[in-house]
Amino acid sequence: MGSVRRAPRNSARWEARYRDLSGRQRTKTFDSRASAKAWLTAAEADMSRGSWTDPSLATTKLGVVAEQWLAADQRKRSGSIARDRSILSNHVLPALGHRAIGGITRAEVQQLVNDWASQYSPSTTLRHYACLRGIFSYAESCELIVRSPCRNVRLPELSAREAAILDAVELERLAAAMGAYGPMLYLAALGLRWGEIAGLRVGNVDFQRGVVTVLLQRTRGEKGRMVEQDPKSQAGRRSLSVPEWVTTMLAEHLTSRGLTGGDPDTLIFVSPDGQPLHYSNWRRRVWLPARAALGLDRLTFHDLKHTAATALVEEGVDVKTAQVRLGHASPQTTLRIYAQVTRQADRAAADRVGERLRPSLEASDPSYARGEGPSGRRGA
Repeated sequence: MGSVRRAPRNSARWEARYRDLSGRQRTKTFDSRASAKAWLTAAEADMSRGSWTDPSLATTKLGVVAEQWLAADQRKRSGSIARDRSILSNHVLPALGHRAIGGITRAEVQQLVNDWASQYSPSTTLRHYACLRGIFSYAESCELIVRSPCRNVRLPELSAREAAILDAVELERLAAAMGAYGPMLYLAALGLRWGEIAGLRVGNVDFQRGVVTVLLQRTRGEKGRMVEQDPKSQAGRRSLSVPEWVTTMLAEHLTSRGLTGGDPDTLIFVSPDGQPLHYSNWRRRVWLPARAALGLDRLTFHDLKHTAATALVEEGVDVKTAQVRLGHASPQTTLRIYAQVTRQADRAAADRVGERLRPSLEASDPSYARGEGPSGRRGA
């Protein structure tokens, strides 16, 4: 039990004392006995509920906690670390990095989100907020603070982007514009990500069975450096069948490079000087000129994954198979994000449902709708 007494060094003030869960004595002085008693009662209640935290820890600067948060999750990929560090350096730390983690209020978090929303798109604002929320969740789990201020924060609404879906003719024209890298386009349209394609080696393609196996991917890490690592989830490690014409296309590509199946560890796609692909360079030298030549300025390489998912859905492929081919950990991701219904599919659905619901000739007669019989006489 704690106690309240007059402060030894200043009899005009009151001192509250108690021992925390580790046995360390905590003291604090107040102008009135009532204030000291209230503080002591709250501290004892927190200890009995198991919600007590060391008050001194709440004074840790947010910038320090942010570094601890970045280092805490060993599963976080280098690309994610690079993204989070950039958000921290440019958008979070300038505003709150110098502040004590326990002194930041929900109102301040809301104001910061509002400031971001006034300058950036909803998706960018949500990425910034996710980073900030992660820091406070980490602080709460480490008992630096009792409760995160990231609660009941009003966030901008995120409207789904309408991805560009290419048909066979557009794919063929775009592949031709990409030159030697054209086969990459078809692998993407069959469900592979750019990093998975850039990480493919000759040994990952079974030319006889028509199967491509994804084991590694190339992705951007910290400071823009490309790194080679496992796919971001177990679902990303997969084998998928490809049409015979795709393996033929890949075989011709390897022949043009002077390679054969006897070079299993060699990357299939490399830069003009034979080095592993760097996304930024490839995008600038290959992707942007090719899409500009076809007037597809809004098309992203990731849109090809939308094309792949939509084609699977339209062709009646079951969701589980589509999920595996696309490397999604959840079928909900396949449906929610990638299965964008095209106008042709919507028209076909309307026609099929229309045939099912079409009224009979008798029911379509205007006199029938007025309650009259076929001869124009009103029914009983």
